[in-house]
Amino acid sequence: MYEPREDSFLLCAAVERRAHGSVLDMGTGSGILAETARCMPRVISVTAVDIDPECVRFVHERYPQIAAVQSDLFSSVAGTFDTIIFNPPYLPQDPEIVDRAIYGGKQGHELIERFLKEARHFLAPKGAILLLFSSLTGKQRVERAITESGLAGTQISSQKLHFEELYVYHIQQA
Repeated sequence: MYEPREDSFLLCAAVERRAHGSVLDMGTGSGILAETARCMPRVISVTAVDIDPECVRFVHERYPQIAAVQSDLFSSVAGTFDTIIFNPPYLPQDPEIVDRAIYGGKQGHELIERFLKEARHFLAPKGAILLLFSSLTGKQRVERAITESGLAGTQISSQKLHFEELYVYHIQQA
């Protein structure tokens, strides 16, 4: 399970400011983003999704007010959402380490691209995606994937760390 770090806390701040209506926390991990959303007055319901059954079980037991679903991205998700949150695995793959909680594919952006192609079908008409990724993922590549998916994104925050910069994007239908 991915333990909350700088990226989680940066995205939490965006969730506190922008989450509303029905919320989907994709790749929930520890559930910190789902729980942050649940506590916001503009939020009606929260669904937390993860591919790892251990994470789903943890969120279900720790936060019984949150619907927890095991799913490979949207494969077991139904409906549309006003806010979709995603702190994906975004690092380029290190061939010597296997950790699906941090690696987003060979180049780091492959999982984000797959998510964006699917997400638009689960986004309510006036809904928004809050997406976090790293400079190591390739900012221009992610921006291109947003556009190619029929979406429009704006960077709303960032944080420089010693070896990377983190970005949070607010994404809507184009």
